[in-house]
Amino acid sequence: MAAPERSRQRHLDGDAPSPAYNFVSFTPIVATLNPQLALLQPYPFERLRALFAGVAPPPTLRPINLSIGEPKHPTPQLVLDALASGARGLANYPTTAGAPALREAIAGWLARRHDLAALDPATQVLPVLGSREALFAFAQTVIDGSRAGATVVVPNPFYQIYEGAALLAGATAYCVNSLVENDYAPRWDLVPESVWARTQLLYVCSPDNPTGRVMTLDDWRRVFELADRHGFVVAADECYSEIYFDEARPPLGSLGAARALGRDGYPRLVSFGSLSKRSNAPGLRSGFVAGDAALIKAFLLYRTYHGSAMSPAVAAASVAAWSDEAHVRANRAAYARKFATLAPRVAALCPLKPPQAAFYLWARVPGDDATFARRLYAEQALTVLPGSYLGRESAGINPGRGHVRIALVAEQDECAEAIDRLVRFARTA
Repeated sequence: MAAPERSRQRHLDGDAPSPAYNFVSFTPIVATLNPQLALLQPYPFERLRALFAGVAPPPTLRPINLSIGEPKHPTPQLVLDALASGARGLANYPTTAGAPALREAIAGWLARRHDLAALDPATQVLPVLGSREALFAFAQTVIDGSRAGATVVVPNPFYQIYEGAALLAGATAYCVNSLVENDYAPRWDLVPESVWARTQLLYVCSPDNPTGRVMTLDDWRRVFELADRHGFVVAADECYSEIYFDEARPPLGSLGAARALGRDGYPRLVSFGSLSKRSNAPGLRSGFVAGDAALIKAFLLYRTYHGSAMSPAVAAASVAAWSDEAHVRANRAAYARKFATLAPRVAALCPLKPPQAAFYLWARVPGDDATFARRLYAEQALTVLPGSYLGRESAGINPGRGHVRIALVAEQDECAEAIDRLVRFARTA
């Protein structure tokens, strides 16, 4: 394969199964395979590869990929140094519960960041191998698939792990649309009482992927009231919590909201955080789950069998990352500069609501979003993600349709060049 072709192939590769695996048409070859696998939808980046099949973008343009939420800013040196130093611990098996020093570092950071009175690192904090695997595994812990109508409620559009976690736990996913006319807030009030009655788990995402919306205290109050009334668990995906644009206004998190509302002990609530975005360390695979001690205890039991212990080297690097804020503030400043200069240029041609946090632009485009993305790649060697790939048909619509997700994750110059190309294309689209 020639170098330009290899470059284009790497450009298309996302965090997805091999193209050889298409679970929609999956035919079991062994009678004992899990039949739930056949229910899984292709991952968005698998669909994107299929969409771009046979397309040859201009060879004079280097490919730029703004479809994947993979941070491209440098990983801080303090994290790299601690990772190397921590390698001395590789001679020992790590514990599933995690190193006490790491749990204490996470608990300390959470208390400082969310103004928490107390968080017990021994019972209310659990290190995980990135928020993605924990968000998936948590559903396997809390869902009782033997109960009739077992349901997991998710916002729509959404991170597809929520849906896959629900299906493989023996539940169904009920999608709640997030529409522009409601400022992309999920309409929990439109969910029938009969659905809430069989709901066991609610995934929420704040700051939201893909819209960048941040939940307010009233939003959290409503979610907690529903959880109390119907007895379900709330899984708060907050992996983007440290990417925001005003140092004086950090996004309100679930634990902070619970404290403000007098919900001591965080009943029926767990928060998921990560170093991937905060510290530009997606390859480290390090995050946490924190909240209700009873849920953490059950999750730890599951993970003891699941084999999810964190490497001592990763733990050492994580302690260093959670203990330092200077690199996080510098990271935010870099994102703030990009969004201040580039978002208005996109908005002038592709309407969007400026995100409150995270690193995505959720832009409306003319015509079909997949057609727009394919033509953009064919003409400008620029990849964005069709919004419909992040949504599902619900109440007669796919709320992602007519949008594209643009991830401003690369360095300033590369993002600026990408937006130049997008603007040129959008003027004629």
